[in-house]
Amino acid sequence: MVPAGVVVLTDRRTARLPLDRVVAQAVAGGVRWVVLRERDLPHAERAALAADLRAILADVGGTLVVAGPDPLGGDAVHLPAAGPYPPPVQRLVGRSCHDAAELGRLTTEDYVTLSPVWPTRSKPGHGPPLHPTGLAELVRRSPVPALALGGVTTPEQVTACVGTGAAGVAVLGAVMRAGDPGEVAAALTAAALSAAGTAGRTCHGEVRPAPPATYQPTPGGPEPYQATPSGGEQ
Repeated sequence: MVPAGVVVLTDRRTARLPLDRVVAQAVAGGVRWVVLRERDLPHAERAALAADLRAILADVGGTLVVAGPDPLGGDAVHLPAAGPYPPPVQRLVGRSCHDAAELGRLTTEDYVTLSPVWPTRSKPGHGPPLHPTGLAELVRRSPVPALALGGVTTPEQVTACVGTGAAGVAVLGAVMRAGDPGEVAAALTAAALSAAGTAGRTCHGEVRPAPPATYQPTPGGPEPYQATPSGGEQ
């Protein structure tokens, strides 16, 4: 099983509620995958937070992925494009990628994030943004399932990303900054499920074979999407 559907990345500094409450509400809204960031925390405090979030996800059969090579008592990690290479041996290993060259360095990773799809508030100036057309090209090149990351805040954007062949989306600000994280998570998850169903795939970690995707904008659809640094988020 690899991450699919809506994957939530944590950021306690931007969250409007305590992080455990945000995650609990996101899980109630249908999220089954969470990536713990918070790499500035002391090891013991971060490990305790990982245990708390893992327990919340365990109630629904979800998975906590830890950013960095240390799984903090688990068996799932997400690594930056910079390394380490080769990746550590874990049950699940993800990698951040931004272009074809980084995809070419993959070895035993199980999935990737592709970013930024749109401009983000959390990383202003990071880019250039891929937009759905560039995302579709990298999804086609990726040897493993891919999650779209960066500036994904609306159900329409989720639909556009999954329509490129991505297994799902990774979101940060849309959920962390929400007054009602559960409501936002539910709306984004519903869009992912609908788009994946149209493409003949699932959004709970199993990706069914589907034809190579080519993103075709539809009249009135989300492409082209003109995000602004103030409106787009991770």
